[in-house]
Amino acid sequence: MIGAWQGGGFAGQCANNAGRDVAAVAEFDSVGLRYGTGAEVLRDLDFRLRTGSFYFLTGPSGAGKTSLLKLLYLAQRPTRGRIKLFGEELSEAEREALPPFRRRIGVVFQDFRLIRHLSAFDNIALPLRVAGAADQDVEGPVREMLAWVGLADRASARPPTLSGGEQQRVAIARAVINRPELLVADEPTGNVDAEMANRLMGLFTALNRLGTTVVVATHDVGLINATPGAQLIRLENGTLVDPTGTLRNPPHPSGSRT
Repeated sequence: MIGAWQGGGFAGQCANNAGRDVAAVAEFDSVGLRYGTGAEVLRDLDFRLRTGSFYFLTGPSGAGKTSLLKLLYLAQRPTRGRIKLFGEELSEAEREALPPFRRRIGVVFQDFRLIRHLSAFDNIALPLRVAGAADQDVEGPVREMLAWVGLADRASARPPTLSGGEQQRVAIARAVINRPELLVADEPTGNVDAEMANRLMGLFTALNRLGTTVVVATHDVGLINATPGAQLIRLENGTLVDPTGTLRNPPHPSGSRT
């Protein structure tokens, strides 16, 4: 799949991504979030995510991990504070200004959110088609991605006929097919076996090595331990646990990734 990202119809996209490079893909400044009139579910979040880094988002159930991911992929606005994505202040941006930024983000939802009447192939191809890819630039990458996630023989199957694990793999393939600048994944390996989980994490790692910033919410300590170089973001009771200050002030990378 790496070849598909690097070659053919994606060469121009990769060049564009490089031209938009910023030191931090996301910056949170005193961010708080509440739903309705209830108590804040996220409080005083201050951190920066460096472009091209790999992060695991951890914390107990109810700590606010999914809410934080929603802020990252622009599904939710903060109640207070400022959020910059790709170097742009977006906390108070007009709704119609957000789609171009959302197209630079790949999202793996915990509940999959596949389009029920589309085949697995067409669900995965959707980001390419929305981005304007020609038909000849869609077939090969999608077939290759289906093979990578072990679903080559399920290309024409619709979501209601797929198992939970198969739907999760389709959702992951859809999220990464267009080589997003930021990948946000909410428990992406929760419905697959250990072998497939490791394979999918290998896909995320390969994407990260090509420059994508990856944020994975997980409770799986084994995945974290198996991903050298990844950094931890830990939430507890809606606040960031950052005893060393490295999330607020990330060190400048000493060299390029290999």
